Amino acid sequence: MEEATQANQPHTQIEIKPQGEEAPPPISSPLGNNNNPETNNQPEGRFPFFKSRYRQRSSDTWLISIFVILHLLAFITTMLFNYFSLGSALFQPLSENPLLGPSASTLEKVGALQRADLAQNHQTWRLFVCPWLHAGVIHFAINISCIIFVGIHLERDYGPLRIGIIFLLSAFVGSLVCSLFVRNSPVVASSDALFGLLGAMLSGIIRNWKVYTNKCAALAVVFIVFAINFLLGLLPHIDNFANIGAFISGFLLGFVFLFTPQIRQLSKNKAGLFECSVKSSSNLKLKLKLDRPILRSVSLLLFIVVLVGCLEAVFQGIDINRYCGWCRFIDCIPSKRWNCNDRTNACEIMTSNSDLTLTCLRNGNFRVFPSTNISQARITDLCSMIC
Repeated sequence: MEEATQANQPHTQIEIKPQGEEAPPPISSPLGNNNNPETNNQPEGRFPFFKSRYRQRSSDTWLISIFVILHLLAFITTMLFNYFSLGSALFQPLSENPLLGPSASTLEKVGALQRADLAQNHQTWRLFVCPWLHAGVIHFAINISCIIFVGIHLERDYGPLRIGIIFLLSAFVGSLVCSLFVRNSPVVASSDALFGLLGAMLSGIIRNWKVYTNKCAALAVVFIVFAINFLLGLLPHIDNFANIGAFISGFLLGFVFLFTPQIRQLSKNKAGLFECSVKSSSNLKLKLKLDRPILRSVSLLLFIVVLVGCLEAVFQGIDINRYCGWCRFIDCIPSKRWNCNDRTNACEIMTSNSDLTLTCLRNGNFRVFPSTNISQARITDLCSMIC
């Protein structure tokens, strides 16, 4: 029996030893796995600007999704209104609307801003409607794409409450600034919310300038998105002054709200475009606590000054175009392909059989249209085109 036992012992040790050698890898593997963010809690790591410390879910961006849906519904409503009111195609010719969108009269009816509607008719409800309107398909596609790109990342990092406040407040201030420069041609301001988010993004980058990596690339993204949408605002029916006002508001509100992002540490090989590196998370928290009250207070005070000043100017009915003749070129660049003139031109109307002839009294241009069943608002559109 003893010999049998001794004979079996070496065999037993040989069988157990490989199992003991294979046991450590499952234990040490998660610690060394860079793809598992929950186990990567080292003091030194990467803090991303556009990622949440929580798992990326579609529910993390529910607010931006709602805003996009509201923009889509408003655009569909505008195009359907244009179709049924004019009885023609959904989109006007590029010579009338280079953004492939509705007519100026349709935009004015659905809520676009216009000097006469604010100064004479006191239709202040347009200040809340115009930030949801688009001038055409091209404008809608570019603006919504940029809102999704910027808004999703910001909402994941800072949560829906703070981003929602910045989105709505900057859009409202943009409408107020637009009303100070708007003329008698209807304009929309759906891009102002995007510029508010861009301003907030820029303040977030400046706020954490010392800890971000790839600073030039981060600023380049903000500049490119800003430039594309600002150049788009040089076309008719898009107000660039609303974009400028919203950008300034978003920049100030970013310093007020965009503190302590919901970030998580990542491994070094997971660095992204807007990620930052710090030596100690405790140092980062201490830095946030030290400069938060002063920076927030100053930024909030400046935003209140801008908001109150714009409200007072709107209530006083101030028209800055009277004091700045060249400001209109910031909003619309004249071209042979589109018209930047106000809809205040007078035309002589002549009807014969089924034709309508309009002659501009200012420059003598005329054009014949194959219809006589045209509303007065539509005649104003056509008169502006030929003048």
